[in-house]
Amino acid sequence: MSRFAAAVHLVTTDGPAGRRGVTVSSACSVSDDPATLLVCLNTSSPDNIRFEANGNFALNLLGTEDEAIARVFAGEGSLPSDVRFARGKWRSGETGAPLLATALASFDCRLIEARIVATHRIMIGEVVAVRVGARAPSLVYLDRAYRSL
Repeated sequence: MSRFAAAVHLVTTDGPAGRRGVTVSSACSVSDDPATLLVCLNTSSPDNIRFEANGNFALNLLGTEDEAIARVFAGEGSLPSDVRFARGKWRSGETGAPLLATALASFDCRLIEARIVATHRIMIGEVVAVRVGARAPSLVYLDRAYRSL
């Protein structure tokens, strides 16, 4: 799987279960009518249940300028959630999910389905709003390293 190049995203949520953000490379479009996205989260972190409990998520597509934020939300430094969110500028989407101001694009989603498959929780969300950021090189992950495309 390390040979599988993938875009790097921050998937975020906020609501009654609390705020959570995770760096992911497992995300894709499911449909364009209605606009629907799929995100996979590892079940090894019990905090990832917050996404399902809140019923929302935002998929923030990262550019190369946000590599440091990607590393923090991937767990480097083992920082608590509030310290992670102190990095970067955030605003709330329509669903309440945090949107990263510097993201190349942010997709604000209402969770419509979640299920466990093997080691991951697969979440499917209907896109309720999109914010498009500046054009810039995309951050990708390949061979266990961040790269620019």
